[in-house]
Amino acid sequence: MSLPEMPATERGLPGKKIDIGFEGTVVLFGAAVIVLAAVLWSTRGPSTEKTDFSVTYVGARMVHAGQGSILYDIAEQRKVRDSLFAHPNPLIYEHPPFEALLLSPLAGLPYRTAYLLWGLLNALVWLILPYVVRPYAPVPRDALGYFALWFLFAPLGVALYQGQPSLLLLLLYAITFVSLKRGSDVTAGLCLGLGLFKFQFVLPFVLIFLFRRKWRFLTGFLITAVVLAVLSLLAVGWQGVLSYVRLLLKVGSETGNVSYGSATDMGTLQGLVYAILGHRVSHEIVSFIVAAISVFLVLFTAWRWRQQDRQTPVGSFDLMFAGALAVSLVTGFHMHTHDFSPLMLALLLVAAHFPGRHRRALRAVLGITLVLFWIPPLYFGLVAWHSLYLMSPVLIVFALSALKLAQSATEGRLVGGARVLAQ
Repeated sequence: MSLPEMPATERGLPGKKIDIGFEGTVVLFGAAVIVLAAVLWSTRGPSTEKTDFSVTYVGARMVHAGQGSILYDIAEQRKVRDSLFAHPNPLIYEHPPFEALLLSPLAGLPYRTAYLLWGLLNALVWLILPYVVRPYAPVPRDALGYFALWFLFAPLGVALYQGQPSLLLLLLYAITFVSLKRGSDVTAGLCLGLGLFKFQFVLPFVLIFLFRRKWRFLTGFLITAVVLAVLSLLAVGWQGVLSYVRLLLKVGSETGNVSYGSATDMGTLQGLVYAILGHRVSHEIVSFIVAAISVFLVLFTAWRWRQQDRQTPVGSFDLMFAGALAVSLVTGFHMHTHDFSPLMLALLLVAAHFPGRHRRALRAVLGITLVLFWIPPLYFGLVAWHSLYLMSPVLIVFALSALKLAQSATEGRLVGGARVLAQ
């Protein structure tokens, strides 16, 4: 028994609501048990103090204690860290000041309690996400297979365990997508602005909309950005903000520093170029090459999307959004396994508009990239071998293939029952 065929979705037309039925309810219950059990198990585990959340806790603790002005003083961070943990995480806190301020209430709690509460929040987000996305990407048809894809996408589990806000970023991208589909551009901009705690990914995406001249979206984004900037000033003051800028410049120039996250452990353009040329040419040349390729990808994506705006084939918006999301990730300068989490939305959107048999080459390329992203051991193996940068070419191929599929949408049934029209 197949799902009802989705309507000819396009920007401004939401996807068809899907009744999950008894099977979906049972699968959801099972998923909830697994996710919540994982959080409880992680909280009691011996390595909790070494998770990324411990670094976030240090930043929140300093703001909670009124030490915001010295938040980005590495020596002060280490003093606080060493006073809290017997086996601390060697990484430093390098997230924006407003994040530390917003999470500072958790810092008033014992560490494991704070980790548990944050984990439960992330677990709730994890369980909400499949139902936010499902009406727009009903693949596979059965609920069990659909939820299996969410469990197979390793970055989501890593984000949950590490206590990273990557699941929240995925939710914000999903709400942004739904808002844009409904024609609520300002709301979409407001929501995506909340994702500035991972600004390295959000800003390339916003640049694509800038070059597309989507002023209503940009208005919403700027409103949120201004509010978060004010919160940052309240958290650390002008001197703290300047210290943060200096820290970011230092992180960008010391790509091999393990405390900042080695570039070879990042699935970005910077990670790829640094791995190939980092020991042969200067940092300035590496930065120039990364910037040039990044600008090209952003401009190319914006140009292709503007072309599609004029033609508006059905399904094109979904695919362009997926391609732009992938571009925003690969051009971000700082990215680890958990940061792949927002890609889940792009993968499902492409799967929902998978090309027919008459487009064999595109079908093969997209099929291979989708399979690679849904192989959990691949991420862990690449991290163990300090080779996560090898995922960046896969990301680029996936992004460009999604843009190509959006351009060449033709009539015919696609996976998930969605249809596209001939140009």
